[in-house]
Amino acid sequence: MQNYKKILLAAAATLAFGTSAVAADKLKIGTEGAYPPFNLIDASGQVGGFDVDIAQALCAKMKTECEVVTSDWDGIIPALNAKKFDFLVASMSITEERQAAVDFTDPYYTNKLQFVAPKDSEFSTDKASLKGKVIGAQRATIAGTWLEDNLDGVVDIKLYDTQENAYLDMTSGRLDGILADTFVQWEWLKSDAGKSFEFKGDPVFDNDKIGIAVRKGDALRERLNVALKEIVADGTYKKINDKYFPFSIY
Repeated sequence: MQNYKKILLAAAATLAFGTSAVAADKLKIGTEGAYPPFNLIDASGQVGGFDVDIAQALCAKMKTECEVVTSDWDGIIPALNAKKFDFLVASMSITEERQAAVDFTDPYYTNKLQFVAPKDSEFSTDKASLKGKVIGAQRATIAGTWLEDNLDGVVDIKLYDTQENAYLDMTSGRLDGILADTFVQWEWLKSDAGKSFEFKGDPVFDNDKIGIAVRKGDALRERLNVALKEIVADGTYKKINDKYFPFSIY
């Protein structure tokens, strides 16, 4: 009987431990917090935006409590791999270089790259017209890479730690134009700061797939993929999309 009680106590302890482990299934969402409308820190200090809303919807589908952690863009992949957070939702383009360091989920939206410049400026997007102009982009983004790959030696490329700092330099007259994600530019052009600027030319790249990054080999990738399919199927994704854009970005 004594041995039987010991077995019961051991089983109860194991069950309690298992229940505790499930309850402790809390994940950390990594994002930048400086890329509106996708991720931003509002006046009250809260982190929000399209990326964060999507991430929280995925957490709800996975029945997992999540908290948001911000990181500077330049160090955001090293921060993920250092386990400062569990998955990265920061409008990150899926590229071969990044796939060497992290795994990506299926894309959760598709973007484009497009130039923005002052409305009253002569700004054509062919190489001959761009020659000698000063063009800005955020560092370590697909926009910055595109400029370096396609216009190095044609334009003077200025790279910035945040997209907001690039806009500040353009409004101050230190840049002739900016290349960035179309949807980010679209949001900025609606602001007071962007009212004197406009899109110039057609998108120069229109198949920019944006994914959620996890550490290499992490099974969380498949959980996120399942949850992503679910929020698309049940209309949750569309509700979030419509909160930020009058058109679908999926």
